[in-house]
Order: sequence, then structure tokens, then C-alpha cells
Amino acid sequence: MSDSAAHQREDDPDAEPASGPADADGPDTAEPAGEENRPDGELTEVSTGAESVVAALEAAGAKTAFGVQGGAIMPVYDALYGSSIRHLTMAHEQGAAHAADAYGVVSGEPGLCLATSGPGATNLVTGIADADMDSDAMLALTGQVPTEFVGNDAFQETDTVGVTRPITKHNYFAGDADSVGDVVGEAFALSTVGRPGPTLVDLPKDVTLDDTEETPKAAEAPAGTDPDPYAREDAVEAAARAIEDADRPLCLFGGGVIKAEASEAAREFARTYEIPVTTTMPGIGSFPEDDELSLSWAGMHGTGYANMAITHTDCLIAVGTRFDDRLTGGIDTFAPEAEVVHVDIDPAEISKNVYADYPLVGDAGTVLDQLFEAIHGAPEADEWREQCREWKETYPMTYATPEDEPLKPQFVVEAFDEATDDDTIVTTGVGQHQMWASQFWTYTEPRTWVSSHGLGTMGYGVPAAIGARVAADTMGEPDRDVVCFDGDGSFLMTMQELSVAVRENLDITFAVLNNEYIGMVRQWQDAFFEGRHMASDYNWMPEFDKLAEAFGALGIRVDGYDEVAPAVEEALAYDGPAVIDFHVDPEENVLPMVPSGGANGRFALAEDQL
Repeated sequence: MSDSAAHQREDDPDAEPASGPADADGPDTAEPAGEENRPDGELTEVSTGAESVVAALEAAGAKTAFGVQGGAIMPVYDALYGSSIRHLTMAHEQGAAHAADAYGVVSGEPGLCLATSGPGATNLVTGIADADMDSDAMLALTGQVPTEFVGNDAFQETDTVGVTRPITKHNYFAGDADSVGDVVGEAFALSTVGRPGPTLVDLPKDVTLDDTEETPKAAEAPAGTDPDPYAREDAVEAAARAIEDADRPLCLFGGGVIKAEASEAAREFARTYEIPVTTTMPGIGSFPEDDELSLSWAGMHGTGYANMAITHTDCLIAVGTRFDDRLTGGIDTFAPEAEVVHVDIDPAEISKNVYADYPLVGDAGTVLDQLFEAIHGAPEADEWREQCREWKETYPMTYATPEDEPLKPQFVVEAFDEATDDDTIVTTGVGQHQMWASQFWTYTEPRTWVSSHGLGTMGYGVPAAIGARVAADTMGEPDRDVVCFDGDGSFLMTMQELSVAVRENLDITFAVLNNEYIGMVRQWQDAFFEGRHMASDYNWMPEFDKLAEAFGALGIRVDGYDEVAPAVEEALAYDGPAVIDFHVDPEENVLPMVPSGGANGRFALAEDQL
């Protein structure tokens, strides 16, 4: 059975027949790649539920969708054929979800992904869960068997609403053709309201095929879901006095700062009151790392100086962070001397992990503006700023490059950073390469760091790079570089999406830091499991440069330092997808490191300290 037929209900009398090979003497019915054969108009009148779905998306401002065709979602795809929305067919539904997620991270608009029922929907689950953990706005549309078959274990039936309920902000089962457009519009709008997150609409095939003359209303989130952006005035006043009185104040900016478009407000706040700044990993880019107040990011593999500052601050001003365990280490040892000012749009995060002495529930930018008005003078913190500068000198981010050892991965990251502009978008998979890409690249702008944080999804980097590239192009920024740092194990999981990058001629550079291990697992095995490398040795990896060429991309292999700069230059100059297979030191570890559950101030700087 062909792939297209495998995603179609064979015994459904309403199902369209699967397309077979084109007749040699007949017309070519293959779907053109990319934007070809796609009209520029929008649906102003609707006649079916599927057309209402697409009209709702257009009205909501959706410009791009990522997905995989199939039987139950086919009516929606048929309506997309006449739509202004650009659709990119991905190689796998997980790739569609990650691409949509990254598209949203870069553009600031909800990402959109589609899949058919059953395996199509379940293949989206990892990407939906990833977006949920990182509070990324995204809408997933899934096909479903006709309503009369629901609950009968029909072919390719899955309780998609039930499966995804724990990992969505809200999900919907579309009941009829007259209301389906309004439901889709509401789901799209809800994904961005308050704390962003993924939503999902399950679309039974009869609902999308049924007739309707109801044009969907403007997309609006449900009444009561848009939270008050202002924190309570008394709470703001109390927090302001605490900040004024602090001797060792520290700003901690999280991903919520970027999602709230509050990076400028955060920068102005820190600079006005001369308060040192550290970020979480999702908050990378909210504050420029080349600023003298910057301590870079904190946590398990954060900088030593950031973790020292958190350990010794007496007033932690945390904005848009949920205080996850990778940041805090042991809760009882996290910021032990600090009064905590916690700004967050979601009241559920206040005092969930770290007790907030001054809880400020509201929008990050709005609350920072409130604090501006309430603070009468900057805290006296000259000695503290000098201490932070000393920590930066004492615990620098360095690495050795002995001539008798293989290429160091940190060197590769720095080479790319030097060769690209500040607005370059970096995506990663998950593992050691992710840490090196976050440690040895200097981030100065928000929405330039695109990675999987809470879920830690290997394979995120390649489809995320596609979503990021398309977002930049859609925003009218085709000259921005997009660089994906990946590990060999992570790259192997989703490299089929290279076919999409080649088909669409997307200008992306993929840098595979190939150490022939699942490197982070190997590092932990060496540190905590007496060096037993069970299932982490990946010396069976293929030649990624040759595979890249087989896909139609540029493929380059690099083994030594003198090859790095020419390879980087060639890949960045290439107009299309390029893959560089960097063979790096398999024994290199990510340092500093705070052991899981440990104290941030007791980070290891060498392997023998773990």
C-alpha cells in the first residue's frame, strides 16, 4: 500500500480513492511542491465545513501551515488548495508540529500544523507536548473518522481529544459544519491569550464535507480567558520597596519575557537601575549577552558566574519563569538568601516551585512598567556589581584545544557565531550540542534561540530550522541566516525533513556535531554509572555528508580545525540547505555542570568534580 493510501480509510464509502501512479499517457496529477499552483485569493464565501475551517484561519491571519495529507483531513486540504495560506508538506507529522512550533517562536504568531486521524494525530503528540511544556502558541488540526463511526474502533480512529487533553491549553471536537469555523477561529485566538500554548481541533470527516453557508465570525478567545495584565498596586509597591532596599539585586528573565514582547522593557529596567541580569534557557536573547550587566544563563549547564549570583543575591527579580528543576537544582538551595519578586501571567506558577515573597501576577511588560513607576531610586549595589564582574573573571567559559585531541565542538559554535550576524536564528536538537550552542554563541536579540527546553525533544532541530526559515521569509527577512546545531543521534531522528528543505530550496545550514555517542547520556554514564556505556555508543552512524548529497543538499565533512572556517564559509554562502558533518571529540563534556538536584553554587568545572 502506498503512503497516501495508508493514511486513508479503505472501507469508508465517503473516502476519496487513493492516488496511484500517474498514467504515462495521461495528465500529471502530482501535487507541485511549495507555493506553485496556489491561488493568491482568500475564501470569502464558504459552502462546506472544510471551507469554513480555512476561511476562519485566513480571517485569523494564518499565513503558513505544515502538515501531512491523509484520508480524514483530505477535505480541509482540498479547501486549502484555493487558499492564500502557504502549505508545506512535511516528511513526518512530528516534523510538522516542530516546524509549526518554531515558526511561532520566530514570528510571534501561532504556528499551524495539520494531520489526518489515527497515526497522523498521534504522530503530532510529541510536538504538541513540546509546545505545551515551552508555552508556545500553536494550533493543531486533526482529521477524524465520521461522527457515526466515532467510538466504534473504526479504521484510523483515535480518541485524539482524550489523548491530547493533558498536553493542550484546550482542545475541541468539532460537532457540525455550521459552527466548525467559529471553533477553529476560537482555538487559534486562544493559543495566544495570556500564557500561550497549543490548542487542537479534531475534525470529523462528515463535518468538513457537510454543506454550510455560515461564514465564520472573527477569531476571538472565549470570554474571561484574557487575564488582567496589571498586577495589584499594593503588591507592586511592596516589591518596589524590596528592590530599592536590596544590596545584591539580580534580574532573572525567562521565556515569558520574550513571549510577552517585553524584552525592551526588561532591558530598560535592568539598565535604568543597573541590576545584573541572568536568564533561563528559554529566556536566552531577552537581554543581550554582550551587555556588561549580563551574566548569561543560569542552571544545570549555565555559567558559573550566573549560578554564583543566584546563590548570593538578596533580591531575585524573576520575570516570566516557572522555576523548573533544570534552573533551580535543589529547591532548598536555590537563591537561599533572596527575597523573591516573581512576575508571571499565570497565577498557577506563583509559589509552585519557589516561594514568592512578592507575587506579581500580570503581563511581563505591563508589570515592569508598573515597577518603573513605583521604584523611587536605584538600589545601592556598586559592590555587588563588582562582585559579579569578579565572578565572570574567575569562572570564564573556556575550553582547551590540544593539538593531539580531536576537534572541539565549542570551536565550531564560535566559528559560526563569528561568521554570522546578530539576527541569525539558531535552532538545536537536544543533548550536548544544544548546551554548547547556548553556551558559546553570544545572543543579543529575542526570538533568535529556538530549542526544546521543557520536554527535551531529540530531533527538534531539523524541522525547527525549517519552521524558522519559513517564518523569517514570511516576515520579509530572507537574508537572515538560519543555523541548526544538531548531534548525530538527534539529527538521525528527523533528518528525513531534509527532503523538505531541498524541495523548498530553504537556505539553512545544518551543523552536525558528530561525536558518535548520545553524548549527554555518555557524559552521565561516565559521571554517575561508572562509565558503563549502555546503548549510548553510536559508532554505527552513517556518513551525513553523503546522505545530504543523496537528499540533494550540499554535504561537507570536517575533521580538523583548519577545515572549519572554509566549510562554514562555503555552507553559509550556498543558496539552499547545506549539511556539515563535524567529527568532534567524543570525550568532550559539557561544563560547568550542576548535578541533578544539587546546589547551583556548587557547580563542577571538571569531570573529576562530579
